[in-house]
Parts: sequence; C-alpha cells; structure tokens
Amino acid sequence: MDREFIAERQKGLQNYLNVITTNHILSNCELVKKFLDPNNYSANYTEIALQQVSMFFRSEPKWEVVEPLKDIGWRIRKKYFLMKIKNQPKERLVLSWADLGPDKYLSDKDFQCLIKLLPSCLHPYIYRVTFATANESSALLIRMFNEKGTLKDLIYKAKPKDPFLKKYCNPKKIQGLELQQIKTYGRQILEVLKFLHDKGFPYGHLHASNVMLDGDTCRLLDLENSLLGLPSFYRSYFSQFRKINTLESVDVHCFGHLLYEMTYGRPPDSVPVDSFPPAPSMAVVAVLESTLSCEACKNGMPTVSRLLQMPLFSDVLLTTSEKPQFKIPTKLKEALRIAKECTEKRLMEEQKQIHQHRRLTRAQSHHGSEEERKKRKILARKKSKRSAVENSDEHPAKYSNSNNSAGSGASSPLTSPSSPTPPSTSG
Repeated sequence: MDREFIAERQKGLQNYLNVITTNHILSNCELVKKFLDPNNYSANYTEIALQQVSMFFRSEPKWEVVEPLKDIGWRIRKKYFLMKIKNQPKERLVLSWADLGPDKYLSDKDFQCLIKLLPSCLHPYIYRVTFATANESSALLIRMFNEKGTLKDLIYKAKPKDPFLKKYCNPKKIQGLELQQIKTYGRQILEVLKFLHDKGFPYGHLHASNVMLDGDTCRLLDLENSLLGLPSFYRSYFSQFRKINTLESVDVHCFGHLLYEMTYGRPPDSVPVDSFPPAPSMAVVAVLESTLSCEACKNGMPTVSRLLQMPLFSDVLLTTSEKPQFKIPTKLKEALRIAKECTEKRLMEEQKQIHQHRRLTRAQSHHGSEEERKKRKILARKKSKRSAVENSDEHPAKYSNSNNSAGSGASSPLTSPSSPTPPSTSG
C-alpha cells in the first residue's frame, strides 16, 4: 500500500482521536478507553458487579433487582441497578456498586466502618443513604430512586434512566437556569461543602450529576467516592494547576464548573476561562472569575466561607428545620485526615509531573519551530563566515612569519656572550 496514503490516514485518525479526547465526556467513555488502552480496560465490570451484588443478596434476601441501569453514570467501574424491597414492591431504590480507586488509603477495617457509617449521616442537603456495606475490594450502597433525577438532568432536560452519553453529550437545547435557582442551589451546595469540610470529611467529587434534586432542594450524592479513593470527574482540569492542591480547593474549583453549567446550560469549552459570556447577574460572573479565571487557577481558590460571603449567595435565606447529624469517632477522623493528606500528596506529585512535561514540551516546540530553525541557520552562517575570515587572516600571518624565519637564518647577527647557546643540530 502507498506510504503517503497510510501516512495521510494515520494523520487523519490522530486528528480524530484528538477531537474525541478533548471532549471531557467522550474521553471518559468506556469504548474510547478500551480502544486507546485495551490492556488496562479489558475486564467486564458489569459481570463483576453482578457477582458482588448476587453475593450481597444471599445475606440480605429482602432486596430484589428490578433491572440494571446501564451506563447511567460516567464511571467504568461503577454500576447501578434499580431495586425494590420484597414486602414494599411499589417503592423503587437504586443500588450502586464500585470497586476501589487509586486514592484508597484507608485500612480495610476503617474503610468498612466509614462506609457503614454513611446511613447515619443526616443533613438537609445530603441525599440519604438507605443501606451501605463494603468488603476489602468494593462498596455497595442503596438509596431511594428519584424520578426527577439530578441537577444535571434538570439543566439538560434529560431522563434519569437514559445512558450518560445520550443525556449529556449532545443536548438539543442549551439553556441555563433562572437567577434565583442559581442563587438558591449554589447556596445549598456551599452550605453542605462547608459542613463536610468542618467535619474533616474529604469530598472532592462535586459535579452536577452528584447533586440530586428533591423539590427545590439540592442534596449531595456519593460521599463514598472519597473513601473508595475514586478519581474526581474534573481531575483532568485541576491537576493542571499546582495551586489547587487540597481537597477543599478542589471542591471550590469544581463548584466553579457547576456554577458555569447552571448559568450557561453547558460546561466551559476550556479551563481557565479567559472571558465569560453575558450572565443573568454580574454577581455570578464575580464568583466564576474567582474559581475558573486564569488568575484564580494561577493564584489559588477562595474558601467556601469566602464564597458564602459574596453578593450572589449572602442574601439567600434558607428555610430548613432538619438538624445536621454526622458523628465520626475520633479514631476514624484521624484515619480520614491521614488518607486526605495521602490523596493530596499524590495530586501534588501528579501536578509536578504535568508541569515538568509541559516545560519540556514547550522547550522542544520552541526549539523545533520554523522561526527558531531560521535563527539557528542565520547563526550558523554567521559563525561559518567568521571562521572563514579568521582563517584567511591567520594564513597570511603564518606565511609572513615563515618568510621572516627563513630570512633571519641568512643574516642573523652574532650571538652575544650573554645569550643562551642554541642547541646542537648535529647527529
């Protein structure tokens, strides 16, 4: 086959893959990952999840699977099933199963204790866990099924049971939320983030699909993700910025993404954002600038408390009678603190590697640029000319010196007694 034809097709395929991998949702798709890295994505996680769930049902016979909820989430290693309780057949629940991630630093004992503690967490802006259990390799949680779906379903006008790609990858209509919704939902989410930060419970998984809508109330989902050590939905963004290096600052940056999506009905094209489109209020833009702008990403994120004081949220009145409750034993708090530090350390190491790779790539790109090649050619020519001139200057000088030496042998003056005697040249 013609080499030029193959080279052209390879270039076309590379451009096609570049477009796919720059789309945040497509780049996390299982089919894309299996194509690019078949060795690490060869396992059938649906089968693994079914095996784990079947083992669970042997010890908990009151639950029954209604149907698998195929691909409703973005994670490859997390699976969902629609459930019911046998003696309450009309109620629908959702079972989620996930295996361990790269940031699981808790001991197996502490991990299982903390997972089983989640149903005791009561907060007006946290979606209640009905049941939770774990073993040394995975966790299984059950929550009530919500027909309204998540905040992302509201923004994209999607059906909760549809696959993730179908719901969010190519929306028919792009439209943000009303200003009052943005203010209220934003305030509720910030309040629950502050609660978790004050408790020393790491989160790091805020995005619109992890916020359940219950009437006009936002409730946070998937507190178990940080315990499992799973990567954040926005990790590929904040791992580029070395000042976003704590889980608290990660939550604030992710809140910026969420606020952008609520405001404009779509995620930002790239981060950092150079300029923001017109928004319902300049107060919205002020918060976005503090979390997604070049300056914010370079210098660091504000705290959740600082965001709560900003004009967009400071005048929002929240009416709830539910008192937050989440008692974490001292020993487990210490285990969480150590796990959080390990997670942040790995993030900083990754950010350092990315920074070094960028510097190397920039240097190589600069060195190989057309302008730089021209400069090197000009310098090489100048150096060549300079060497030629120096050589031409040296040649007559040597010629003159050799003539002088030859002439001095014929008419050399007599050596004075004080001068050193020349060495003998006789054999």
